[in-house]
Amino acid sequence: MAHPISPLGVIHTVISLVPVIAGIYAFVRYRQIDTMTRSGRVYLISLTLAVLTSFGVSSTGGLNAGHAFGLVVLAVAFGGLFAPRLTMLGRLRPYLSVFGLSFSFFLSLVPGTNETLTRVPPAHPLADGPTSPVVLGTLLAFLGIFVVGFAAQCWMIHSRQRVATHT
Repeated sequence: MAHPISPLGVIHTVISLVPVIAGIYAFVRYRQIDTMTRSGRVYLISLTLAVLTSFGVSSTGGLNAGHAFGLVVLAVAFGGLFAPRLTMLGRLRPYLSVFGLSFSFFLSLVPGTNETLTRVPPAHPLADGPTSPVVLGTLLAFLGIFVVGFAAQCWMIHSRQRVATHT
């Protein structure tokens, strides 16, 4: 039987869906999460709210590794936000920015994948925990998509920089 979800857990879950939807939209529309676009801003704000609301949701009754993981996701996302402003990074700035925001999206899928697969379908969930083969396989597939997607984003950045230097 699936674990029951509290009312705050429902609110947290709904809020947590927003950055996933905004991130997917940004990837499809802009090929990246760009905080200069509405979808990028929605992604970052809703990701922050999802992490903050996670602190009220805990099966152990206190802070846990999941909360720390959420803070890491935020640090990576905000690192991506601020990378373009760090002139000492030179030509790496756009790559690090895209990496931070894209990697934060991938990382945010980790707890969501585990929570979803250990709760759905309610009578007989597909997984029994984070080390379940279906959870690990799904995350491995997401990692593959991230790697290919990030490589494509780097190629697009490089292509734009080459065109800009030749014109």
